[in-house]
Amino acid sequence: MAANSEGAAASPDGPAARKPTRRYEARRNAIVASAVEVLNRKGVRGMTLGEVAARLDLVPTAVVYYFRNKEELAVACLQRAIDRFDALIAAGQASGADDRARLRGFIGAYFDFKRRVALGEAEQIAVFNDVRALNARPLGEAFVDMFRHARDLLEGPAAAPLARTDRNARAHLLLSEVLWSVVWITRSEPGDYDRLASRMLSVLEDGLAAPGAAWPGFEIPRLAREGDPSAGASAELFLRAATDLINQEGYHGASVERISARLQVSKGAFYHHNATKDELVVACFERTCQIMWRAIRAAEAEGGSGLKVLAQASAALVHFQLDGDLPLLRLSALTTVPEAIQPDLMAQFDRVSHRFASIICDGIADGSVRPVDVNIAAQMVTAMINAAAELHLWAPDITAATAASHYVRAFFEGLLSPAAA
Repeated sequence: MAANSEGAAASPDGPAARKPTRRYEARRNAIVASAVEVLNRKGVRGMTLGEVAARLDLVPTAVVYYFRNKEELAVACLQRAIDRFDALIAAGQASGADDRARLRGFIGAYFDFKRRVALGEAEQIAVFNDVRALNARPLGEAFVDMFRHARDLLEGPAAAPLARTDRNARAHLLLSEVLWSVVWITRSEPGDYDRLASRMLSVLEDGLAAPGAAWPGFEIPRLAREGDPSAGASAELFLRAATDLINQEGYHGASVERISARLQVSKGAFYHHNATKDELVVACFERTCQIMWRAIRAAEAEGGSGLKVLAQASAALVHFQLDGDLPLLRLSALTTVPEAIQPDLMAQFDRVSHRFASIICDGIADGSVRPVDVNIAAQMVTAMINAAAELHLWAPDITAATAASHYVRAFFEGLLSPAAA
């Protein structure tokens, strides 16, 4: 049996059979830290042990001594991230007896952690995009436990405690907003992160609707059109399969082979309909942008206050996610697409976010929206819509018909508001 880099025989039972040394733990931690950087850029399917090893000037077999394969390494990365979040949530729990104090404690602890990461005082953690794709039961159970701990931050007022469905929906909103913050937080200096925490808390606690503003009435516009993939046109089956796989397993998980297998067709059939995989991926992102613009323009055409326009567009997009068999593409998938096509796709979504910010400005001007940081609030609107793709996993009782009341309204009125009747 060959000797490993630590001077011991490489064996699956070797490291576990004796107490790990400091050197062993230090090297293992370094490998996990290196893997986090790769995992966050490429996802588990795009990560290779060779790339992780090269970042540490190691050979791949040195990494295999600590982790038998990349899936085991990814599990270690994600478990560390869950442990970190559990600690941040615990800090929130220890901050006070009511929801507002606990929420402030959690958000404050999170942004302080991100500040220390930005300054090199703490290690970066993995994003949670691949938790389900790994299909590792202990990891999945730990992730569900983390969600339950976050749910305990939001109990509602003693006089009118929140029902379980509302707590589930709001816990999903809370975690989704926090996880989405990695998209926009680095646009600010680390010294301003406490300011960002305050601005984000303002929206989380009290929403966007101005005090006393009635929840607007509106119809949900139809966003699907005949002949586009959301209407189920047979010519767009590849687009549907690719969107589904990208949402589940990121860019690298949506390979030509897996897309073809999902549709039970040959690779030749794939290339008959699509010039390249990247062309199909770009089409998936562009379709999502088109649907989002369709919702915004339909709401603006109907008119009303800034609050009504934004709430109607948001509710329409959430309804679209829950009502059809093809949800919008999860924007978190942008982090794993090739760098060559990433800037243009990101620019398209930035334009949508910019329009959300403009509508929020309209609402502040007409008095229907609270004075908030419009840039952060616009990102939070995007995160809320994006998170609706997974709402059924955490709040299965909420349907397309009830999402506007129990999910969208909770965002606009704040996570501390009473539940809708």
